[in-house]
Amino acid sequence: MSLLEIKNLSHTYGDKILYKDESLVLFKGEHMGIVGCNGTGKSTLIGMLSGEIIPDRGRIVWQPNIKLGHLDQHAVVLGEYTATEYLKTAFQNLYILEERMNKLYEKYASIGNEKDLLQAAECQTLLETREFYLIESRIEKVMNGLGLSAIGGDKLLSKLSGGQRAKVILAKLLLEEPDVLLLDEPTNFLDKEHVLWLSEYLSVFPNAFAVVSHDYDLLEKISSCICDIDGGIIRKYTGKYSDFLKQKEHLREEHIRRYHAQQQQIKKTEEFIRKNIAGVNSKNAKGRRKQLERMERIAPPSVTIPKPDFYFLESPSSAHEVLKVKNLEVGYYYSLLPPLNFTINGGQKIVITGFNGIGKSTLLKTLTGYIEKISGEFMFDNSVRLGYYEQDITWEDPLLTPIQIITKYYPSLNIKEARRQLSRCGISNDHAIQAVSTLSGGEQAKVKLCKLILSPCNFLILDEPINHLDFAAKEALQNSLKDFGGTVLIVCHEETFYRSWADQVINIEIT
Repeated sequence: MSLLEIKNLSHTYGDKILYKDESLVLFKGEHMGIVGCNGTGKSTLIGMLSGEIIPDRGRIVWQPNIKLGHLDQHAVVLGEYTATEYLKTAFQNLYILEERMNKLYEKYASIGNEKDLLQAAECQTLLETREFYLIESRIEKVMNGLGLSAIGGDKLLSKLSGGQRAKVILAKLLLEEPDVLLLDEPTNFLDKEHVLWLSEYLSVFPNAFAVVSHDYDLLEKISSCICDIDGGIIRKYTGKYSDFLKQKEHLREEHIRRYHAQQQQIKKTEEFIRKNIAGVNSKNAKGRRKQLERMERIAPPSVTIPKPDFYFLESPSSAHEVLKVKNLEVGYYYSLLPPLNFTINGGQKIVITGFNGIGKSTLLKTLTGYIEKISGEFMFDNSVRLGYYEQDITWEDPLLTPIQIITKYYPSLNIKEARRQLSRCGISNDHAIQAVSTLSGGEQAKVKLCKLILSPCNFLILDEPINHLDFAAKEALQNSLKDFGGTVLIVCHEETFYRSWADQVINIEIT
């Protein structure tokens, strides 16, 4: 049975056509991964399915009384809850039923009406059927799986980081088990252990879901079908992500074969018409011309978008020891971590992992001077030239275009050169002249990387740079870091990204 039917969907964003007369169906229990390059409209599609975005044209029809659970890239919680209190709201109806049962038992104890006792017993049976008395263990299981237990269930949501709050919202959605889950990049705020847990949880999730993700290992484990958005076309493929890749390549090869065969036929027909339109075969030639006019033309194969190239400009460094950290404590009002002691040598590539919210970003912000240290010391060698990528995508003026941003930071570049540099990083000409805040998360990340690669450096400090990036951009960044001759200190939760080039992985834990 279909839970969702999309018919003749068309939508534009600025001057760009995202989809035109596209259709899609989601069936009961189907596990759908949504993929596509940055800026193709994946998050927009999720927004339409959740009702937050109205399409320009077309119909999005859900089965009546369908319960949706939606997690977006910028999840917000209203109200003042602790993490545990908020997760219990997933079972609010059962807690209301328990309260009614207790009142009926109290009423029976004071009045002795058998009817109250029978109703209370019915409530208790319903609570047992719905596993009400296992709620706490279910909450504990999900909290452990997503790393919330380490944060603490008694923490107020208002005191948590954005990533931690998003984890709590995701946990609530999983506990609610809606008919359809809509998840937009759920792994952006998860560490690798929690991504693994989520993949196992979603692979046996009893209901349907649609997940936007650039984590293709995750999609391979959880998906029973793939929705691919490419060149304004929405196409659904049955099977896992690896099956989708094979099917898409086969269809592309078949499309190219049919296109070239038709072009050959058109060329021969046009040649016949040109030679015979004024001769004895004029009638035949006119008939063929009408056939040619009525022919449904096969669209030319889409041009493959060039891969981004994040080539970092290197400045020289002769130092052996480029960073020394001694008894460093980092935090805002109190220390998040025990005193840190480590040394980084020139050319080393070091990855920092650890639970989300433990203090990895705070450490990087302290080293780069964005926040003050609490105590201890750290010292960079005088030859160090830092390049810093901050995880949060924020802009001084979100109305500036990417071209304006690049020329503002690098006034020696003219508009043509700025456009060329942005194109090299995967930003199209159309997107280069749009307000940066209107671009997708992946495109904004590419603009930030473009700013970074234009400044020579010999020590890169990167905080979750692959969040939001599509496969081609991640692969390009991975290759660039492999080739970079300087030092790299990076926070990253995706092991497959750094496994082939990292010299050392430091897992930060609170002891």
